[in-house]
Amino acid sequence: MAGVLRFSVNIIKGNAKPLVKANVPVIIKVCGISGKTLRGENKIVKPSPFPYKTKEYDVWSAFLDKTTKRFDDNSKMICVEGPICSGKTKFAKELAEELEMTYMPAPTMDDIYVNAYGYDLRKLDDQLPENVKSFDNKKFCLQPNHRSVGTFQIRMYMLRVSNYIDALAHILSTGQGVVCNRSPYSDFVFVEALMRSNYISKGVRSVYYDLRNHTLPELMKPHLVIYLDVPVKQVKENIKKRKIDYEIQSKVFNDQYLGDIETGYKQRFLKDISNHAELLVYDWTEGGETEVVVEDIERIDFDRFGHYDEKMKDWRIMTEWEWCEKRILYTSDKADVMNYFNVPRFDVPELIREADDAKALRDVYSHAPGERYIHGYNADMGDSGILTKTKYRFDFK
Repeated sequence: MAGVLRFSVNIIKGNAKPLVKANVPVIIKVCGISGKTLRGENKIVKPSPFPYKTKEYDVWSAFLDKTTKRFDDNSKMICVEGPICSGKTKFAKELAEELEMTYMPAPTMDDIYVNAYGYDLRKLDDQLPENVKSFDNKKFCLQPNHRSVGTFQIRMYMLRVSNYIDALAHILSTGQGVVCNRSPYSDFVFVEALMRSNYISKGVRSVYYDLRNHTLPELMKPHLVIYLDVPVKQVKENIKKRKIDYEIQSKVFNDQYLGDIETGYKQRFLKDISNHAELLVYDWTEGGETEVVVEDIERIDFDRFGHYDEKMKDWRIMTEWEWCEKRILYTSDKADVMNYFNVPRFDVPELIREADDAKALRDVYSHAPGERYIHGYNADMGDSGILTKTKYRFDFK
């Protein structure tokens, strides 16, 4: 059975009945996050979602379409965290379905290498110099000491930030909550583990924290983090059961690396995030029941914090116009947030691309299907109405 610990509130195990009370009393709220079972046939009626993926939301739109009118008690950001192969994906999907929220999968390097037309740029590796060939999770597992590991980890962080911004845009534009598989807030755990195993240098770590310090303040911290705790021994067993050849063959997933991830989560991330968000920690060694977690979530009163409390601070916005500004930032102005990654650091050789290599990469990629022009403007890929198009949406790569 799964056990759970809600930091600073109560301790629950098994069937979610409180066993030990902490200093802060448990507050049972009638109108909090609720699952389909609790709501029954009662459906919340609210305005139709704004089509933020296809329609720009700007200052003029904000005058006509306000943000908070779509909010309800389930308009929350939930992040599911845990070690590698801990069952996060299955659990997060089930949780999102029960809470009628959107599931946001963890990003992968496919988001970079597979373009909008479905062409995989990794097919072109044999035409590229070694230092600019693709590098994804498979290559990391098989070549953890490769020069590109630092770039790989930083790009994964960029993808997680981009993914999280999209999740925020969804909440603010539709009022529907989101369940995220991992978040950018926990990403540093992997950087520290890579550093301890000598897979990245101190220089890469320094650049990473520069980027982290520039970007995270632009985001809104989650309402709730759920951590699935699985010991290292079980993680290694789960990796074998997953039967992905390059993971099984990899020397990366040893006791040291996996132990450093576990330590980073428990000694740093969980302590820090519990100051800002509600936190539930479950023993997921043998899995658990999503229904039990939903019952625990329904007990949480997210509105019990005062104006000066750190918890939920990012979501206590005073005026409607400030909400609209946030919504503009995470939709139409997403590129402005991603520009915070442009930190000029030229002192880490493994993160620098030589001019000749960069030119070779550009020349090869520019002739790939769908890469000659930006998405939507490639007639050879079937795009139409090109002469009448005046705008395009930012697509992070």
